[in-house]
Order: sequence, then structure tokens, then C-alpha cells
Amino acid sequence: MGDPQLAALAQRYFDFHLADNPTSASFYGIPGYDDLLPDPSRDGDEVRLGHHAEVSEGLSALDATALEGQDRITYSMLGRLVSDQSAVIRARLGEVALSNTISGPVTSMLSSLPRQSLDSEQRSRDYLVRLGKLGAYFDAVLERYRQAGSEGRHQTRTGVQGVIEQLDDYLATDIERDVLAAPTPTGVDVDEWKAEARALVAERVRPALSRWREALERELLPVARGDEAVGICNVPGGDEGYRAASRQFTTTDLDPEAVHRTGLEEVERLRGEFAEIGARALGTGVVAEVVDRLRGDASLRYETADQILHDVTAALRRAEAALPTAFLDYDIAPCSIEEIPATAAKGSTLAYYTVPASDGSRPGTHWVNTYAPQSRARYEYEALAFHESVPGHHLQFALGQTLKDLPQFRQFGYVTAFGEGWGLYTERLCDEIGLYSGDLARLGMVSFDAWRACRLVVDTGMHAFGWSRERAVQFMRDNTALSEVNIANEVDRYIAWPGQALAYMIGRKHIEGLRARAERELGGAFDLRHFHDRILTSGSIPLETMTGVVEAWIAETR
Repeated sequence: MGDPQLAALAQRYFDFHLADNPTSASFYGIPGYDDLLPDPSRDGDEVRLGHHAEVSEGLSALDATALEGQDRITYSMLGRLVSDQSAVIRARLGEVALSNTISGPVTSMLSSLPRQSLDSEQRSRDYLVRLGKLGAYFDAVLERYRQAGSEGRHQTRTGVQGVIEQLDDYLATDIERDVLAAPTPTGVDVDEWKAEARALVAERVRPALSRWREALERELLPVARGDEAVGICNVPGGDEGYRAASRQFTTTDLDPEAVHRTGLEEVERLRGEFAEIGARALGTGVVAEVVDRLRGDASLRYETADQILHDVTAALRRAEAALPTAFLDYDIAPCSIEEIPATAAKGSTLAYYTVPASDGSRPGTHWVNTYAPQSRARYEYEALAFHESVPGHHLQFALGQTLKDLPQFRQFGYVTAFGEGWGLYTERLCDEIGLYSGDLARLGMVSFDAWRACRLVVDTGMHAFGWSRERAVQFMRDNTALSEVNIANEVDRYIAWPGQALAYMIGRKHIEGLRARAERELGGAFDLRHFHDRILTSGSIPLETMTGVVEAWIAETR
């Protein structure tokens, strides 16, 4: 980075981020934070807002007109990030977002803490210190729910009930098999370490979650919002909160009406693809019949978890072999495939990705939901594999960690519209380069497109326009081939995470639009590999920043 003041400010922002989110630091493989947990209190929010204000003041003191190249991108990104993040913190949406999905605090901690790398004695001991603080963390989160309730800002009934069921399952698990005591340490006596971990779980974590269980049933459930009022618009301050969340997740200023309309248009367009590919793969071009077959035909379901893992692995290997078709040669960390832990799988989405540790102690991982394999569709998992691993999230973020000339917040940061937009873009890219095994898998791709288009409709529908949970479920049922269990899990995730679901299709359409513009303006000089390279080697960037990056590349290439 050229400007030393901006470089220092960018590092200051990243240091603040790590201090505010120490579990993220562990995830990145950055030492010094492995014994800490975030402060979920309102006081913690004030500290975070103070950090953002300091960065904003630092930006104001710089002469933006004197910045060039990557510095201009960094300056633009910092301004957008601190503004959007501050608005979401002020909206306090997390106080009314209780759920058993990956965005919920119980699922998040039960899933993320055991994946912390324990490749040294220090990290192994720090894990126990962190584990000892987890009960107090959960107590602090519960206190925020109580504070919100005292102000008339209540949880959803479906969210409360889902976490009660989750806690019942977790608390009934034998302590010997507790996921929090499952990791294998390094540099210490393993038996002693595991005995201490189990003791901390028994004496601190489980009592705190038992208090949760009691409070949810006695305090939160009786006043929870019913299925007719699941949207954040039903909570005081929810309308502006939703707009803040939408701005953060899409990095655009699109209003809910425009997003909703885009979703409806995409859903209608995709009906033509359902008909065309369905006629070849299933012998019918009637969309309703195609969807019914995809959803209800038992022969299109898996029988075992191993079958799912086999297909996902095969798709990943095909994609890795085909990378030179559309990408330059990159030296990146490998991608592993793992099953989502049983404690989280029941309420989890189909799959997700976690980044590799920067120090190489943990690979990037495509987590696959194999719960109830007989309910899982064979045609869905190829598109999922491309999205989550290669050339999707894994290529994107493993490459990002190699960009040592960029500020750390750009190497490790996650801009959802870029991240998820890229993942969805690669599902179609893999069709362009012939990676799907056949028309049935391509129907899965179309179904996933419809799923993401529906997200634009139902997320805005519930949170901006007051749709009920059942109306959202019915819209998904009518316009995707997702199974009933997946539809329910997805809608509950959107309820608990307002605005996040918008990022996928909004980001994908933005990338596609920039590619079409570059192809049109460059003609024969357009090179797909270099187009992808320019986007990916800029790090995780807001969509407006991506536009400037591509415009600069077009000007250079002419």
C-alpha cells in the first residue's frame, strides 16, 4: 500500500475487528485471541461503534483525491464497511434473531469452537480458557434477549421453539460425546486435557444452557411473535433496521421494492429453463410436473451419507481439473469435505464453507449436510459442490489469503454480496465449461437459481411487506424443487437473518452484468481468465468497488 496513513488505518480497522470478533481471529489462524470470546452485551456494541467512529474520523483526515490504485479501493471499502456495520449495530437486529440456524449463537458456538486449530500447546491451553468463558457468554446473550423483550422487541415463536428443541438434544447428549470436548489437543496430556474440557462443559457451559432452556420456555416463548408476524417489520425499529441490513449484505442502496421485483422477474424467467431441461431429463416440459418429480420421486434421493460425500467429492475433483479453462494458475490451500456435525445438522442449511487458517493449520472446508440422507436430492449436490468449494468459495477465499500486498482486512474480510454472488456465479460458470454430469444435475442448478431468486421475494416479503411464514414457505414450494425440510430450514434462516439472503442473486447479477459489459466493450480482446483474475485478486470487495475494478481493467486492456 502506498499511503502510510491509510495503511496504518486499514491495519487499525482489522485489529479492531479481531478484538471485537476473537473467534474469527482463531478461524483465520491469527494468534493472540484464542482464549477470548466476543462481548455480546450492549456495552460491547458501544465499544464496536467507538472503533468504527475512530476509523471514520481517520478517513476524514485523509486526502482521498491523492490516493491511487489499490489505495483508492481500500479507502472506498473502509468508508462503506464502517458505515454499514455501524448502522446494523445500532439497529440491534441480533437481539430479536434467536434461532437454531448457523446465525444463532448456540449453533454458531457449537459449530465453530471445536474447529479451532489446536496445533500447539498454547492453543490447546487457550481453548480451555475460552471454553471456561462460554457459560458467561451465553448468559450475556440471554440478558440481551431480556433487554429487548422489556422494550417490546420479541423473538419469533418458531425461533424460540427451534432452540428449545436444539438445547434438549444437546443437553441429552452424553458428556463423553460432547462436541465441545471432542477436539484433540497438541503438546499436552490428551486424557488430562479432555477431562478438564468435559469438566468445564459440565460445570459452566451446560448449566448456562440449562438456564437458557428454562428462560426460553418461561419468559420468551409466551410473548414470542407468531408465524403471522415473523418479519423484522413487526418489531419496533424493524423497518429501518431491515434497510440497514440490506445495505450491509448487498453493498447497494437498492430498496426492498426493487429487490422484490427483481426476484419475481427471475423466478418467471427460470420457469422456461425448468420446462426446457425438464423435457430432456424427465420427459415432461410442464413446470409443475418437473418440480413434483424433483421433489417427490424417491429414486432421485440418496440412501446413505457416503453416497452424498462421494458425489460432492467427484464434482470437486472435476472442477479442480477444469480450472485452467477459466482461471489462471494459483497456488492455494487444498479444500477438504466434511459432514456438518450432528449437533447442528438437523436445523442447518444444505452446506456451507469455512476458510482455511492462514498459517496452514486447517484447510478450507466444504461442510455438507448429510442428515436424513433419504430426504436429500441427488440432483442438488453438484451445484452445491461448485458453489462451496471450487471454483466457488474455496478458490475465492484461499486465493484471497495469498494476496499479501493487500491490507489484511481485504485478505480475510467477507463481503457477503461478493462472496455469495461469486459462489452463485460459479454454479452457472460450471455449466458453461461442461462440468455437470447430465441434465438432471443441470435441473439442480436451475432449481438452485430459483431458490436464490425466491430469496429476494420471500426475504423482502417477510421483513419489508409483512408476509407470514406460511406465505413464504408456500412461495418457495410453488417455485423451487427444494424438499419440505429444506424449505422450512431456509425460511427459518431468512427469518433469523434479515437481508443476508439478498446477497446471493444481487451479487451474481452484478458480476454477470460486469462480464457482459467487458465482453461487449473489449470484443476479441476479452479473456475470461483475466476477467476472473482481476475480480478475485482484489480481495473481498463491495459491488460498487467491483465496478470500478472492472472499469479500470477494461481501460487497461483496450
